[in-house]
Amino acid sequence: MAARPPTRNEDPEEPTAFGIVAVDDHLTDADLEFPATKRDVVDALGDPRVPRGPNDPEIALSTVLERVDRERFESRRQLLDDLHHAFEAERTGTTSVLAWLKSLFSA
Repeated sequence: MAARPPTRNEDPEEPTAFGIVAVDDHLTDADLEFPATKRDVVDALGDPRVPRGPNDPEIALSTVLERVDRERFESRRQLLDDLHHAFEAERTGTTSVLAWLKSLFSA
């Protein structure tokens, strides 16, 4: 079963945001307009490292975006929805065959 990201919490003793909640936090402060390409997103956010899950290591946003099939996002919601699936695959260790093949040739 998929783990949903936590809700935002300003309490420093609460767990750190991960996945799309962490990305959404970065988007709040970014100068990004939609539609936007993957490159636009990375340029606007500065390619932050984002925790994959509640107890998982961080991953560069650009790496997660590589696992998204869409090149252009029409809205913030579309970006976050696509990223949710990519973060879930990263968190559970499941990736598509296409992403696996891409990783073989980019190494």
